[in-house]
Amino acid sequence: MKNIVALRTLKEHWEKPGREDSEQQLKAWYHEAKQAEWSNPNEVKAKYHSASIVGDNRIVFNICGNKYRLVVKINYESQWIFIRFVGTHKEYDKINVTLI
Repeated sequence: MKNIVALRTLKEHWEKPGREDSEQQLKAWYHEAKQAEWSNPNEVKAKYHSASIVGDNRIVFNICGNKYRLVVKINYESQWIFIRFVGTHKEYDKINVTLI
């Protein structure tokens, strides 16, 4: 992917007290995604089997064994990823993933 917007969102998450355990996995996801050249959601799913395709080019990734959720929106044509949400599973349950 050419660009991932906004790394700051990931950093702010892992810097919160009690969430430091997500830093390495979020960094690993970021570096893998940065090098990826996905052209559709099925290619993402092939790499990340536990990811969920939720529509409107949004994908939900499980981080730290599903302790945290990462929601991104992907523009496959432009090769951009927009980080829409990262939080605990409980926080994720309170959002409407199709609207963020």
